[in-house]
Amino acid sequence: MTKTAVIAGVGSLEGTGAYLCRHAAREGLHVIASGRTESSLNAVCDVVRAEGGQATACVADVTLENDIQRLLKAAESIGPLDLAIYNAGNNFPGTFVTMKADYFESAWRVCTLGGFLFAQAAIQAMLPRNEGTLIFTGASASMRGRPNFAAFTAAKAGLRAMSQSLAREFQSQGIHVGHIVIDGGILGEKVKTAYPKFVEAAGEDGLIGLTGIAEAYMYLYRQPRNAWTHELDLRTHKESF
Repeated sequence: MTKTAVIAGVGSLEGTGAYLCRHAAREGLHVIASGRTESSLNAVCDVVRAEGGQATACVADVTLENDIQRLLKAAESIGPLDLAIYNAGNNFPGTFVTMKADYFESAWRVCTLGGFLFAQAAIQAMLPRNEGTLIFTGASASMRGRPNFAAFTAAKAGLRAMSQSLAREFQSQGIHVGHIVIDGGILGEKVKTAYPKFVEAAGEDGLIGLTGIAEAYMYLYRQPRNAWTHELDLRTHKESF
């Protein structure tokens, strides 16, 4: 039976989620691509199939437990879950003194609560086989707080801390938990469309490439049990840290 990969947080074709789907399919996994926009998911699945892979689209809201349960059941109905990636969570900038509580909470719900719901369902699916890889997408904010990013920092730092707890709790049961810090801007459609001047100023190799990001996730997925990595950080050679 074909093993499956569930990837939450899939958007445009030129985005991290889409590239993760394509690379996971190249590992021989049947990919369940999940996000909020059906047309985008279908486009990604079409590309995966055109490249010879297997993919199924599943619209889901990561902050809703029923949606997450339905997503993981869809994967298990196809084959055993072997890879789960939580890639959901947009940036949440905002001035702290004027920030509304519901805005702060929305960052936590998407980045942290959604990560909890997704991880719990994924681990429950993996434990009977004592096998599987769970990876979370982190950001610069996972590591350090910057002005005007209090909500995003709190949410992403919480996700990172939770991933450490899960790695220590479940590695002895065969579950490989990883966290990848994407430390810098990503050269994808979102940044190109919304911030063209930023892309131009970054210059050649100034933004992190999607292929390199996806390959890092697959590197963790392929690691043998006697050589597991929990955390990787990715940045361009131009990025200070």
